[in-house]
Amino acid sequence: MAIEVIVLDTSCLIYWTLDPSMVSARARQAIQNTESILISSISIWEIGIKIKRRKLSLPIDLRVYVEKVKSVEKLEIIAVTEDQWIRNLELEWNHRDPADRTIVALASRFDCPLVTSDKLIRRFYQRAIW
Repeated sequence: MAIEVIVLDTSCLIYWTLDPSMVSARARQAIQNTESILISSISIWEIGIKIKRRKLSLPIDLRVYVEKVKSVEKLEIIAVTEDQWIRNLELEWNHRDPADRTIVALASRFDCPLVTSDKLIRRFYQRAIW
């Protein structure tokens, strides 16, 4: 049975688009079988921060990467709105990373699985997949 909607966290987005072998078999299956993949726009910011801090290197310019991501079938980048920020703040989770909090808030907004390798997120968000 296909999952209607899933959210990918930043690391999963990077793995899936640049080195799919880094994505677990279960996560790959969820991505393949979903009708719609959502990415929070905060992931673009997070990737850019990692590049600036030299913790990540992309084989192409960030703008080109984002355009390629935007062209992926069934994938949508969701802007962080004031409602998302409020959802982020309302999470009963003692985790300070604004990107992780915002991505979890997005998945909870759509009440859908979140594909992530992050153990802290998986412990908190019950519908996480990896």
